[in-house]
Amino acid sequence: MNQVAESAPEHRLIAFSADDYGLAPGIGSAVRELLAAGRLSATGCMTTGPFWPAEAASLRAIGGAGFEVGLHLTLTDQASLTRNPSLAPEGRLPPLGRLIGRAFTGRLDGPAIEAELNAQLDRFEAEFGRPPDFLDGHHHVHQLPVIGNVVLDVFERRLRRHGAWIRRCQQSARAAFGHGIDIKRSLAISMLGLGFARRADAKGIAGNVAFSGVRAFHGEPAYGELVRRWLLHAPSGTLIMCHPGFVDPPLTAADTLTAPREEEYRYLSSPAFPAVLAELGCQLVPPLALKARRFG
Repeated sequence: MNQVAESAPEHRLIAFSADDYGLAPGIGSAVRELLAAGRLSATGCMTTGPFWPAEAASLRAIGGAGFEVGLHLTLTDQASLTRNPSLAPEGRLPPLGRLIGRAFTGRLDGPAIEAELNAQLDRFEAEFGRPPDFLDGHHHVHQLPVIGNVVLDVFERRLRRHGAWIRRCQQSARAAFGHGIDIKRSLAISMLGLGFARRADAKGIAGNVAFSGVRAFHGEPAYGELVRRWLLHAPSGTLIMCHPGFVDPPLTAADTLTAPREEEYRYLSSPAFPAVLAELGCQLVPPLALKARRFG
């Protein structure tokens, strides 16, 4: 199955994008394998940690035909590149809850956010050799108040001229209730990003038509069933995020999300994944292919 070939008009065009590339070698190995096999169409990279230089070199080595590589802006729970005391006391970025609280109470330092974003972009370009194809956020932080404005400003200065795009995190209530997976959080993430999406649209910045892939990572059906349900309710132009990886000591030390990554890898690498795409009339394409047809 040629998953990135030109699709028939009745096919729905879908992108699968793996988050967290660069966080740990086990994630990198799994994501590269899936990209090379045509089972993913994009990955977002975390550039703040010690593994990024080697992971960037390994990603460059497999080429870029058929998939895109973006910056996964990281402002929570990891090391800071700038170590600004207003953002990252003792050099560590804050937990998500604290960042959200500060964002919605006007207590985030915009210049500190801008410095961190620029530093992460600089490190992406230094190690990967070119600007990212897109920008999104670890824990969707790119759409929060203050952060969203910084993201749009930096995007205009540094990325628009390269044809980049920004991930939107919107899905309709109809889709969320239709697939029935972590409905409250799916809609909360979507609602938090409405203002950001409107500002991006007003500036003519490209982005995905719809978003899916939010899950609780516990107490759920098997991952293959989640994918089927997301696809059943995904309009053409949907980007579905995922988190495949192999569990290794660096991942265990850096993140609480471990075993579900291996379940996602097993399913995405199995014959069942292309089979369900074909069954449901979905074509896996790079997000730029979606943009050419539906974005902008």
